[in-house]
Amino acid sequence: MHRLRPDRLLAALMVALLLPLALACGGSSSGSGNTLGTSAPRRDKLVIAVQPTSTAEQLAADAKQLEQFLSQRLNRPVELVFPTSYAGVIEALRFGHAHAAFMSAWPLALAQKYAGAEIALAEVREVVIGEQKTEAPYYYSYWIVRKDSPYQKLEELRGKRVALPSQLSTSGYVAPVARLVELGLLPQEGREADPKRFFGDVIYAGGYAQSWEALKAGQVDATVIAGDVAESLYREVLANSRVIEQQGPVPSHGVAFARQLDAPSRTELLAALMELGQPENRPLMRKFISGIFVRFQPTTAEEHLGALNRYLQLTQSQFVERLR
Repeated sequence: MHRLRPDRLLAALMVALLLPLALACGGSSSGSGNTLGTSAPRRDKLVIAVQPTSTAEQLAADAKQLEQFLSQRLNRPVELVFPTSYAGVIEALRFGHAHAAFMSAWPLALAQKYAGAEIALAEVREVVIGEQKTEAPYYYSYWIVRKDSPYQKLEELRGKRVALPSQLSTSGYVAPVARLVELGLLPQEGREADPKRFFGDVIYAGGYAQSWEALKAGQVDATVIAGDVAESLYREVLANSRVIEQQGPVPSHGVAFARQLDAPSRTELLAALMELGQPENRPLMRKFISGIFVRFQPTTAEEHLGALNRYLQLTQSQFVERLR
């Protein structure tokens, strides 16, 4: 594990650039969808970095149609590249190796802070808020217990065992821990909030489905579910559990633009990405980036990431990732 503390994040990002970005993404600027050169992209090619969600090979194969769509709209070559870490994406933006990036909320906040990136677009997605399915650039997450649980409030879980999906999750970690701080169940001490200081034990199950299985099996007393998971999972969880607390809004994924992106290219790219929201174009994004994608909408860092930045301030959470 590599913990990116504030005083070491820039150094860690430099390592991410020199090692995982250079070695895993390659040094050639030719080809499509699977390489990222060690020098800035040529003027005639627009490069978009994608945060890691699966192997670079699989992502590259899925990226072809989206590359072709954007190339036609922009009348210039477009290459999607796949750094092997979130830090690699941020460094690609910082040094001009990428002009834009598709990122989730927490890495977006880091890209703005450490790469000076512009948060230009927010992803509107099909989510469920409470019981209502809707389209929004945000959603909520919920602390839940089993229906037969004796616990009625979050404060009653002191010393109990809970499951959380991942320490990298905004909705499954940062926001729920921030709620503990807001309720006075965890102190604000100017250091990273540790949920184990309230709960007796915290397990990181690896995802929402795994966390739900742990709750169903009685292995934990509570867990968290979010409104952006597969609707079938969300409905199953809510039908068989009881919500005792909620937190949000949690921002959706978005698009960051590098500060080096010139104004004409910015305008053209913004328009092309907005076209992906047309019904006939949505499958390009749903196949590649997000299965619940509806459209992009213009935004700013303050508008889209305001709630997240407040959660990060409350928790002092540090971004942790395993470099591949």
